[in-house]
Amino acid sequence: MNKPRREPRRKVDGVLLLDKPPGISSNAALQQARRLFNAEKAGHTGTLDPLATGLLPVCFGEATKFSSILLDADKTYFATVRLGIVTDTADAEGRVLATQPVDASEADVLALLPRFLGEIEQVPPMHSALKRDGKPLYELARQGIEVERQPRTVTIYSLEMGAWRGESFDFTVACSKGTYVRTLAADIGAALGCGSHLTALRRTRVCALDVAQAVTLEFIEALPVETRDDLLQPPDALLAELPLLRLSEQETARLLQGQPVCLGGTPSCRSRLFGPGGFIGVGEFTADGWLKAKRLIATA
Repeated sequence: MNKPRREPRRKVDGVLLLDKPPGISSNAALQQARRLFNAEKAGHTGTLDPLATGLLPVCFGEATKFSSILLDADKTYFATVRLGIVTDTADAEGRVLATQPVDASEADVLALLPRFLGEIEQVPPMHSALKRDGKPLYELARQGIEVERQPRTVTIYSLEMGAWRGESFDFTVACSKGTYVRTLAADIGAALGCGSHLTALRRTRVCALDVAQAVTLEFIEALPVETRDDLLQPPDALLAELPLLRLSEQETARLLQGQPVCLGGTPSCRSRLFGPGGFIGVGEFTADGWLKAKRLIATA
C-alpha cells in the first residue's frame, strides 16, 4: 500500500505570536506550529515550562536569525502562588517535599514584595535547562543528583500583588532575562516562613510583544491553509525596541557587500536597518562611528 505523498516544506518568513497551551513543552508547541504552516525552518525565542501558558514568539525562515535578540529581552508574567507547600521543582508539577501552616496575611505579603525589587540574587533550580558538564540540570535532578549552583543576579522591575485567597495569591512581575519566576515564588514563601510553590504561570509580554496579539494552535488549525500566513508579522517585529535607521540606496549596497558605512553613530548601538526596499537586517556601530552589518536577511 502506497503511503500518501508528503507535501514538501515551504519557505516561510515571519513571526507568529503563539499563545502556548499548558501541558506541552515549548518545542512541542513549536513543532505543531511549524506543521500548521508547513514551514522549512522554525525556532522560538525562549522556553516556557510545560506548566506555563502565554506568549511564545515563533520564528519562521529569515526571522530565526533574530530570535536570539529576544532571549535577552525583558519579560512580564502573571503568576499564582500556593503558600504552605514546598515542591522539588518549585511548581505544581513537582513532588511535595514539605507542608506547613500558613500564618501569613495579605498585609504580610504586600509588605514583603518590595524586598524583591531591583537587582536580586537567585539560585537557579535543579529542574532547569542549565547545563553542568554538558548535561541539563533537570536530567541530574531526575536521577536524584543535586549539584551546587552559583547565584545569578537578575532584575525585578516591578512586582505587583493581585488577588488574595488566604493560602494562595496572584502577582504580576516584570523582570530581566534569566529570571526564574518559580524561584521567585519559592523565595517569597521561604521569606514568609511557610514555603510555597508556583501553581500557574502565564507570560504576557516579551519586549514590545504582547500576548493580546497572540493566537492559539486551535485557532490556526481552524483557518483555511491559504489564509494562515496572514497571521505572521514581519521578521523585524522581533526588533521593535531597536532604533530604526533608514539607509540610502548606496549605503544599503555597501552593507550588503560586507562593507561598513561611516554614519557617526553611538558605539555598540544596534539598529534595525531599512533600505529603499524595506527591512534588510541589524547593524551595529563601531567605536569610531562606522556602521557594520551584524545580521542580514537573505532576501536582501
